Amino acid sequence: MRKRKPNRLVSEKSPYLRQHAFQPVDWYPWGEEAFARARELNRPIFLSIGYSTCHWCHVMASETFENEEIAKLMNDTFVSIKVDREERPDIDHIYMTAAQLFTESLGWPLSVVMTPEGKPFFAATYLPPYSRFGLLGMKELIAWVQKVWQNERQHIESVAQDISALLTSSPSQSYGEKISEEALLRKVFDALRLASDRERGGLKGQPKFPLPQNILFLLRVFEEWQDEEAITLAEGTLKALRNGGIFDQVGFGFHRYATDSQWLVPHFEKMLYDQALLSLAYTEAFSLTRKREYGEVTREICTYVCDALASPWGAFYAAEDADSPEGEGAFYLFTLKEIRDTLGEKLSPIFEKVFSVREEGNFPHAQGKNILYRSHDFSYWAERLGFPESVLRDMVEEGRKRLFRYRALRPRPSKDEKILTDWNGLMIGALARAALYFQDEVLLLRAKNAADFFLKTMVDTSGRIFHLFMEEPAIPGYLDDYAFFTFGLLELYRATLEAEYLQSALRLTETMLELFSDPQGGFFFTPCDAPTPLFRPQIFHDGAIPSGNSVAIENCLRLGRLLFRPDLEQQAHRMLDRIGPFLERDPLGYVYLAGTIFSLLRPGVHIVLVAPSNHPELPSIVETLKQESPSLLFLPEGERFEAPWNLLPEGLRFRSISGQPTFYPCQHFTCHEPTTDFALLMSQIRKRPRGT
Repeated sequence: MRKRKPNRLVSEKSPYLRQHAFQPVDWYPWGEEAFARARELNRPIFLSIGYSTCHWCHVMASETFENEEIAKLMNDTFVSIKVDREERPDIDHIYMTAAQLFTESLGWPLSVVMTPEGKPFFAATYLPPYSRFGLLGMKELIAWVQKVWQNERQHIESVAQDISALLTSSPSQSYGEKISEEALLRKVFDALRLASDRERGGLKGQPKFPLPQNILFLLRVFEEWQDEEAITLAEGTLKALRNGGIFDQVGFGFHRYATDSQWLVPHFEKMLYDQALLSLAYTEAFSLTRKREYGEVTREICTYVCDALASPWGAFYAAEDADSPEGEGAFYLFTLKEIRDTLGEKLSPIFEKVFSVREEGNFPHAQGKNILYRSHDFSYWAERLGFPESVLRDMVEEGRKRLFRYRALRPRPSKDEKILTDWNGLMIGALARAALYFQDEVLLLRAKNAADFFLKTMVDTSGRIFHLFMEEPAIPGYLDDYAFFTFGLLELYRATLEAEYLQSALRLTETMLELFSDPQGGFFFTPCDAPTPLFRPQIFHDGAIPSGNSVAIENCLRLGRLLFRPDLEQQAHRMLDRIGPFLERDPLGYVYLAGTIFSLLRPGVHIVLVAPSNHPELPSIVETLKQESPSLLFLPEGERFEAPWNLLPEGLRFRSISGQPTFYPCQHFTCHEPTTDFALLMSQIRKRPRGT
């Protein structure tokens, strides 16, 4: 086979774009050069959006874009643009929104045909080279486009104009009489109850996604309302996830989703944001129930992230691929013979039972191959096998380590070595919260190292943050970058009480308000000075990850209360007024936002602690307060011209009593009489919900 010349993508930094750099398709990266060429040649544009760990993106690349015949047809018909959705989520959101007007089948790869002005008139997902099994093929699509572009151009441009007009119109928010926030929360809980799979965990149907924001909401419902059904649903999902094939039982970490209804058969890519959000869910479950198993899962997730996704800079890479050189998921599958040869006569029979290993295999897509999963918890197997549970756990752990070493000899799935600010912000927050609850200095150091990398490398002198690091910072930050990294910084402040993290969180939030605010309430996804095609996107919906708007509301509440800034809390109220109607119409689409409403309604007790930094009792007091009060501001006496003192509004006065650690219980921006009685303070805190 002759060696191909590289196309324009060879100079791009994105691993996904470089995967297509030697294809016969004459790809362009997103930019004015491509649009100018389309105008010059009077051709439509074919836009393909995907990401490096996307299985069907790989399939379409291999079957369609590597096909010489198809590539020639594309080159003769289109100007073709390739976009990495993780590099340019703004472009992805705009054209995914457009695709909803053409097809109900949404996902990646996303394939869009549009005019040289960027106005779409066709959209689909995966396109095989030739039509088959009811799927439109690229060859047939090209024939249709050639025909309508030549003979029905006026009609095509009219359709594209109508689509663009629909995209730029504001969605209606009218929904009748406004209902209370409490009623909104009940509506979300009722929707979750009805949609929940009570036997297998998660939501009914398949494929099944972990949706950690649902778990976090259920945990909050239990905490606030003491509703036993909520904790039952949350724990059922948490246990099913950890036991299922969606969890890597050998190397830890969660795969993206399960293709079946029982969490058995995963789609094998591992995303950083899934690890972050699921870590938060298991940590919160531990904080509420104090069950050891949830803490263990958090540690396992963090072990995977810190071992497999850590970069030399301290931050974390984006993902691991679904595909191995031998095929999708091959890295994670085992035959019975491999298990027996690796574990030996003593451990193998136990491992086979606990992890449902069979001679014929349990993986439906490969005869004789097994995906490891647990059909029951350790307590069940300990009783059945006649071992004390602690002994069984030790034996299984020894078997896991042996399989881990054996598996490490296989070709590993490729890694997407983009460093994304938004996903790292979530992971920093997850590590910091885990470090707080488990008193783990190693996890805390990991979180601090990652945060320090972003503060030193990814924030410019004007206080603006970049979205992406690939050898150097690139692409101005989006809303999610500001909101999620601020979330991480606030969790780091809670875990460390180091003022620089609080100061940076406030500075980023003020920059976010300047660049992204919508006068109607809420935030745009792109900054005010960023060029975008068709319309300036706004994302309110909580998808696989929470929306930047939902997290921004939470951040504004936390900062407003910590720093006595009612203007920031008012921002949160305005955002909720804007998004509330959407939540009422689609309760399951805004679950993370709903959890934030609890914080809005129940502010809890905010503690201001003033004390000399060297007071001998301070360390033990601080460690207790950090876990018991999510909203704690520490003011080291004698440092009044430094952060966080200088972050407070003028006129606020806090001082210690006789040089002792002094506590100011505050609520609704009003503080009660200070006290030095720590036992009394703790009794007051523990009578109230935790709030923000």
